Amino acid sequence: MTLSTSDLAHLVVALVLLLAAAHGGGLLFRRFRQPAVIGEVLGGLLLGPTVFGRLLPGWQAWVFHDSVPTVTVLGAIYQLGLLLLMFSSGAEIRALFQKGERKAAALITLTGTALPFLCGLLLLRFLDVAPYLGPARSVQAFALVFAIGIAITSIPVISRILYDLGLLDSAFARIVLSAAVVEDILLYILVAIALSLVGRDNGRLYGLPGLLDIGGTSHFALAYYAGVPLVFLLLSLLVGPALFRWGSAWRLNFLRQGSAIAHLLVILLVMTGMTAALGVTPMFGALLAGIITGQTAEGAENPRRVIAAFSFAFFIPIYFAIVGLKLDLIHAFPPGFFLFFLAFACAVKALAVYAGARLAGESGASAANLAVAMNARGGPGIVLASLAYEAGIVNESFYAVLIMLSLVTSLLAGSWLDLVVRRGWKLR
Repeated sequence: MTLSTSDLAHLVVALVLLLAAAHGGGLLFRRFRQPAVIGEVLGGLLLGPTVFGRLLPGWQAWVFHDSVPTVTVLGAIYQLGLLLLMFSSGAEIRALFQKGERKAAALITLTGTALPFLCGLLLLRFLDVAPYLGPARSVQAFALVFAIGIAITSIPVISRILYDLGLLDSAFARIVLSAAVVEDILLYILVAIALSLVGRDNGRLYGLPGLLDIGGTSHFALAYYAGVPLVFLLLSLLVGPALFRWGSAWRLNFLRQGSAIAHLLVILLVMTGMTAALGVTPMFGALLAGIITGQTAEGAENPRRVIAAFSFAFFIPIYFAIVGLKLDLIHAFPPGFFLFFLAFACAVKALAVYAGARLAGESGASAANLAVAMNARGGPGIVLASLAYEAGIVNESFYAVLIMLSLVTSLLAGSWLDLVVRRGWKLR
């Protein structure tokens, strides 16, 4: 399939605007020692209905909506950006519980994940969620997304904040990242379950669930969608690294010999395809592909860096810019509910992490700093919002609430940790 000159013009203009807005916004926020992802999303926000569409609606529609091929290509880049983001994030998951830090990391993981998640489910008993349900109208899937949004922590954002502040090799950073690694893996399993629950309703029941006619919310379906991601995770972590090392050293692996970069990309696509065939969200396979290849540095470090460099130059900024492009803060953003949700999510997460840190013997100041750092929802929170919105679990209003929650909490965490470092206060 080829594009007409008009369609190509639409696509080129759209890509130029998205890249310029994303990188410009990211650069601006980095100058203020804040996560670049916030600027990338806000750059896309400027191009969406909130600003560009309000000032010049005709031009905004011409660039981003009037050409079907442009919408299709941007959608493909958006999906590839998500997969590459998950792969790159997985490759960076190397933090392990170390002696002297295990107790704090374990208790923070336990309290900082379970308590906010359960509080989120409890809160739903007193809220009318009908105004925020997506087209799938699945209360069960919405409940999972709602609770995950409260409990999740961003590995990429908080690690970038710690890196920019020169804290990545500190005990404080190791505790935060160790807890966040386990926490996010568990919560991504729940995301996979939530997305699987609405597969049939959206006409997207495929792979093994389609062959076995597994859908809806029957006990068997719930057991399948809860068990399959967990089993796939355990098998991937147990045998994946060994298989990767064996395949990389295999003499007949002409792909690896021809291009180490292509070899990693094929592994990414194979893992993505395997999860899709099992009826699990493909981004879970991309995350595990990154974890598997990230655990074996022999000959794979440089190819991973090349993939990450190009991904963070093109695909991932466009992904975050398109996230912002979909935001409509004028017509589809409930400010009152957002402020309530923001206060509740931050308070519950902070208190849970603080309690876990204090139980582990951390000082009050250390526990407070850990509570603020673990509150950054950043990239995973944005991924959760975009996946839930695309699957029809949440509507445009709650999508905007989740995105703004991710941005504000990341901004607060970055600002506080920067203040602590500049004032010379002890982190731990």
